[in-house]
Amino acid sequence: MRRVRIKDEHLEERIFLQRSLVAAFIVAVVMLLLAGRAFWLQVLRHDYYAELSQGNRARIEPLPPNRGIIYDREGRVIAENTPAYQLELVREQAGDLDTILAQLVSFGLLEQDDLKRVRQLVQSRRSFEAVPIRLQLDDVLVARFAVHRHELPGVSLETRMARHYPYGPIGAHALGYVGTISEDDLSRIDRERYFGTGVIGKTGIERAYEGELLGVGGYREVLVNAEGRPVKLLEGADAQLQSREPQSGRELRLTIDIELQRVAEEAMAGRRGAVVAIDPWTGDVLVLASLPSFDPNGFARGISRKDYLALTEDPDQPLFNRVLRGTYPPGSTIKPIMALAGLEYEVIKPQDSIFCAGQYSLPGSRHKFRDWKHEGHGRVDMRNAVMQSCDVYFYRLANTLGIDRIHDIMTRIGFGAPTGIDIGGERGGIMPSPQWKKSAFSGHAQQVWFPGETVILGIGQGYWSTTPLQLATATALLAMRGKHFRPRLVRALVDPATGAVEERAPRALPAIELKDQANWEVIVDAMVAVTSGPRGTAVRASRGAAYSIAGKTGTAQVFTVGQTEKYNEKTIAERLRDHALFVAFAPAEAPRLVIAVLVENGGHGSSAAAPIARSVFDAYLARGTG
Repeated sequence: MRRVRIKDEHLEERIFLQRSLVAAFIVAVVMLLLAGRAFWLQVLRHDYYAELSQGNRARIEPLPPNRGIIYDREGRVIAENTPAYQLELVREQAGDLDTILAQLVSFGLLEQDDLKRVRQLVQSRRSFEAVPIRLQLDDVLVARFAVHRHELPGVSLETRMARHYPYGPIGAHALGYVGTISEDDLSRIDRERYFGTGVIGKTGIERAYEGELLGVGGYREVLVNAEGRPVKLLEGADAQLQSREPQSGRELRLTIDIELQRVAEEAMAGRRGAVVAIDPWTGDVLVLASLPSFDPNGFARGISRKDYLALTEDPDQPLFNRVLRGTYPPGSTIKPIMALAGLEYEVIKPQDSIFCAGQYSLPGSRHKFRDWKHEGHGRVDMRNAVMQSCDVYFYRLANTLGIDRIHDIMTRIGFGAPTGIDIGGERGGIMPSPQWKKSAFSGHAQQVWFPGETVILGIGQGYWSTTPLQLATATALLAMRGKHFRPRLVRALVDPATGAVEERAPRALPAIELKDQANWEVIVDAMVAVTSGPRGTAVRASRGAAYSIAGKTGTAQVFTVGQTEKYNEKTIAERLRDHALFVAFAPAEAPRLVIAVLVENGGHGSSAAAPIARSVFDAYLARGTG
C-alpha cells in the first residue's frame, strides 16, 4: 500500500510567512495613513478645525442695534427705544414647529388669528435664526411664559430695546411706524443686516429713512452644553469666544413741531381731513396731520390680526394718509392762482369788472353754470371776485384763458405731480387736459374735451384733483411771490457715536417769474380781503387776530348736482356733503407760516376749515419766533 503525505510543514511555514508579510505591510500602510491623516488634521488643518470645534461648543447670539432716536424741530423725543421682553423662536431647536405654535396658543402666548402669520414668518427665516414671534410682553405674559418654559423647547424670553412713540397718535402719519419683518420685507432687504432684528420701518419716516435708523448689528459667542443651553465658566470668560458690539442707528432731527401738530389735531378732532403747515422760507413741514389717526405703538408691540382688521375696516380709514394720498377737487382755493394766470397771460386786468347774475352760460349754449350765491354778486372786479369767491367771474376767466394756458401755468406751479417730499407714498393728483383725457379714457366719445370742462376748472372742479400737500406748497409759492422750496420732514442726521451732524440744506425749486412782478401783490391783496374785507368769506375766522392773514376758502363738490336740482346740506347724507377747504399764510406782508386745511364733508371752508387754521396760526405766531 502506497503511503500518502498528509501534512507539508515547509509549505505551511512558507504560506504563513507570506501572509504575515502581507498583513504587516497592510498594517504598516494603514498606520502610515492614520499617522498622515492625524498630522494633516492636527497640524496642517489645526486652525480650521479649532474654529469648527469652537462653533460646535459655542452659539452665536445676535446683538440687535438700537434704532435711531427721532426728535422734533425743538429737540423733543418723538420716537425712542425702551427695554421690553419679547418671545423668540429658533426653529432648529423647537422640534415640530406646528406643535410648539399650538402650545403657545394654548398657553395664551399667541393669538389664534396670528398663528398663520407667525408660522410663515418663522419658516421664511433660516432655521438657526432667533425669530421674534411676539413683541413687548407685559408682566402677565412674562409670568405665563415662566410657568410653561420647560414645555417650550426653542422658545426663549429675551430683553430687547423696543420702539416707543411717546406722543401716541399725534404725528403718526408723518412718523410712520415699525412692524414685524414680513415675507415681503425679506424679499427686498439684506438679511445679514437684519440678523437678530425683528422689526422694520413700514411707513412714513420710519420707512423712508430705514437705512439710517437701523444701525449695524453685533453678535456674541456663548458657550453652550450638549443640550444647546448657555453655561457659565467658573474662571472668567473664555478668550476664544468672540463678540462684536452693535452700532446704533443715526438720530433724526425733523422739521415737525410736535406741539403745533397737537394743536392742529385737537382742532380737527372728531372730523376726517388733513392739516399741513409749512415754513415758506425753507419748505420745512411743521404740521402733517391726517385725521383720524392711529397709535403706532400698537404696531411696535406686534398688533393682533383682530386689531389690525379693526383699523383697516374702519370706514373713516385711520391708516390712510390724507395729506399725501388723499386727492380732492381744489375747489375755490384755486381762484387766486386762476386770477394770477389771467394777469400773466394779459387776458384781464385787476380793475376789469363783470356783472354776476348768479349763473353763466357759454355762447350758443343753454347749459347754466350756477354760482354758489343764487342771486349773484352784482358787479365785481378781480379783488372782489376773490374776496367773495364769485364763481361766475372765474367761469368766464377760465373760458377766456382756455385749457392749454390753464394747464400750462398750473403744472408750472406743481399741480398734477408729486411735490417730492422726503417720504414715500405721495400721489400726484390730476391736472386735466385734452391730452390727459385721451390717455385716461378708452372710448372715443369719452376722449373728447368739451368747453364746459374748461369752464368748471375755473372754480377747481371737474377732473382736477390735488392733495392737501400740493395746496400747501402752491400757497407757499404765492406767499413767497414766486419762490418756493421742496417740502421736507428731515432737517439733520446725527451720528450717536461721534455726535457728527449732517445738516440738510433746504432745496430751492426754480422760481416762477411773472411778466409783471407787481401782479403777486395784486393777488396777495385780494387774499387779504378774503379775511378782512367787508364781504370776505373768511372774515369771521380771522376776527380779532393780531396779525394779517391772506387766505382763500373753498368748497369741493363730492357729487354733481343736476341743472334742476338744488343742493341742500341738511337733507343729504353726511359723506356726500361738500368738502371744506382753506388755504392761508400769515403774516400776509412777511409770511412765516403757510397752512392748508381740508375737512372731508365739512360743508363750508369758512365755517369748518378756516377756524382750524386760525388755531394753528395763533399757537405758532404767538411765540414771537419761528
